[in-house]
Amino acid sequence: MSYQNIQVEAFGKVGIVRIDRPAQLNALNAETKGEIIDALEAFDCHSGIGCMVLTGDDRAFAAGADIKQMADATVVDVLDQDKSSVSDRLRHIRKPIVAAVSGWALGGGCELAMACDMIVASNTAIFGQPEIKLGVIPGAGGTQRLTRVVGKAIAMEMVLNARFLSATEAFGLGLVSRVVSPETYLDEAVTLARQIADRPPIAVRLAKEAINAAYETSLSEGLLHERRNFTLLFSTEDQKEGMHAFLEKRSAAWHGK
Repeated sequence: MSYQNIQVEAFGKVGIVRIDRPAQLNALNAETKGEIIDALEAFDCHSGIGCMVLTGDDRAFAAGADIKQMADATVVDVLDQDKSSVSDRLRHIRKPIVAAVSGWALGGGCELAMACDMIVASNTAIFGQPEIKLGVIPGAGGTQRLTRVVGKAIAMEMVLNARFLSATEAFGLGLVSRVVSPETYLDEAVTLARQIADRPPIAVRLAKEAINAAYETSLSEGLLHERRNFTLLFSTEDQKEGMHAFLEKRSAAWHGK
């Protein structure tokens, strides 16, 4: 498929989607968001891909929404664009997505990074939800995912007063999983994705599903969900292979069955 605003490539079992609007600091217009989700969904359906990386460039993961496209929009325009649809579609992707973030991740860019499953950040990364300065609020998960991760008080400051978080602060609050140098953040994210892609694919998929359920259910419901997925894995060939490989002191060969 041909894209205008992103670059797509694969390294072995890892699919990489790179936002490519450097002149706009990778601002997310409707076309770019559509291409991103189309590419990720294509990798999700590709049997040879086990994990994806979503990234921008060294200056910006994505510096927010494209304000030129939004400034004169009406309520009907926003409803027609269905801004939340990208976030909703991301939630239904089964394979893990690692966000590789350097520089600005603001507004819709911060929301897009948070919609991924893990964030590997350059130490130059800056996270924020400054929509209040434009007379609006986050509209693609910023008030919800952010609050669940960093807590009410920090989320209130970020959303109500446009506070930014450095990569170090974001790591301390649990928003990112690791912070590395600007020279290595993408390689680190690809290495992490490659390691995950080498795990048993059905178990990875059900583990991601169970962890995400922890944010949307009660503890008792989440435990039931976890137990169901744990039990289901005993119907797979990979479970038999993994446990026998452990007993036989050899490396397991996963087949996704």
